[in-house]
Order: sequence, then structure tokens, then C-alpha cells
Amino acid sequence: MTERTWKTAITETRPNEIRLRGYRIDDLMGRVDFGQALYLLLRGELPDEKVGRLMTAILVSSIDHGSTPPSVLGARNAASTGAPLNACVAAGVLSINRYHGGAVEDCARALLEIVKRADDASCPIADAADQVLDEYKQRKTRVAGYGHRLHTADPRTPRLFKLAEEAGVSGKYVEACKAVEAGLEKQTGKKLPINVDGAIGAVLCELGFEPDVMNGFFILARTAGLIAQAREEMTRERRMRKIDQSAVEYDGPEPRDL
Repeated sequence: MTERTWKTAITETRPNEIRLRGYRIDDLMGRVDFGQALYLLLRGELPDEKVGRLMTAILVSSIDHGSTPPSVLGARNAASTGAPLNACVAAGVLSINRYHGGAVEDCARALLEIVKRADDASCPIADAADQVLDEYKQRKTRVAGYGHRLHTADPRTPRLFKLAEEAGVSGKYVEACKAVEAGLEKQTGKKLPINVDGAIGAVLCELGFEPDVMNGFFILARTAGLIAQAREEMTRERRMRKIDQSAVEYDGPEPRDL
């Protein structure tokens, strides 16, 4: 051990052997799904199949949301210039920030505060949620993870909550998330549904993830969508075009069921 030695607990590589958190990669291949592997990578232990399924569902929920998000516009604009795929994806990822994708972390921090306050004061979570919402209102701060520019009821939210319940990880944070929705309706007189960012924040809190890593889930999921969007721009559209997001017309497969 020299002064220049440093340590990592993530992956060990030797000739003909790669171990992720102690498990051989080739043993994991075909035996665990990507959600389980991601949980192992970030938390250090393999989850059961239900938690792995929940992790995968989080990624699927944010894989793409059409051509209007800023990250997609960034990727398509880069593709329109003739940039290579890696640059297009990077341009899209760099557009993911506080107001686009950042709501997962911000919502999670609010939920953590609500649950902590309820625990410390031994009060109902709904009361703690109302207190926090009042403080947000006084600071003129918007609660992240609620409302949507398109959906009056985000179809991904109830599905994630159902999968969390099936995995046995639906608890105080999901309750707090729903309490904030009810509190916002009382406070504003308008129904602001829990969007997918808020749902992901609540579920990741239930799974024990730290807020600082949560936006990474959105980035990881949306990267797949950015690849598809950039490639479509490269192969279907003319170079250096002015992209009018309001003029897009879908011409893919008709609605179909699993």
C-alpha cells in the first residue's frame, strides 16, 4: 500500500474476471434484470425480484416523453448539425437540470422533511405536510413533483405506487407524497396531480436512496430516449433545420396493448 493508493468498493477487475460489488458480472448476466443490477451498483446489495422490477419500472417510466422536452430539443438540434451520436446525447443530458428532471430530487427532499417532522413531533403525516406546504407558500417556493403541462392525471404515478406496494416498500414517503397532493388542493383550490417525478422521488425514498443520486435515475432512463430521438433526427430530417416543436406529427404504430 503506497501513499498514491486509493480505494473503491464498486468494481474489482482482474484478468478474465469482473466483479460488481463482489458478484461476477458473467454470473449476473441473464440471472438478474437491469433494475436489480442498478440497485446492486448503487446500494451494494442485490434486491429481490419485486424490488428489481420496481427499479426497472422507474427507468421505463421516464424513458421518453415525446419531442417537446428541452433535452430532446437539445439532442435533435445537435443531430441537425451533423454531430455524432455521443455529442447529441451529451447535449440532451446537459439540458437536464433543476427545471427538467430535477423535480425528483427536490420532491424527495420535501418528503424527507415531512416524514422527519411527523416522526419528531409524533403527529400525523398529513399535518406535517400541511405545515411544510405553508412554509413553502410563505417562501413563494413551488413544491416539485406536482402538476403537469400535459397530463391532468399522470398515468405513470398509480402504476409506480402499485408496484411499490407489491414490492412491500410503500410506506411513509408514499403516504407523504399523497398528503402533499391533498394539501395542495386545499391550499390552491386546484387539483395538482402527483407527476412521475414526484412518484419516483417517493419510491426512491422508500428504497433508501439519497436525494443526491435521484436525478441520475431520470438521466439514465432518458438517455435511451435521447438516442432514439437523435437517431431519428439524423435519418429522417434535413440538416440545420429550424425545429418547430408545435408542428410535430406522430406517424408511428397505432395504439396497441401488451
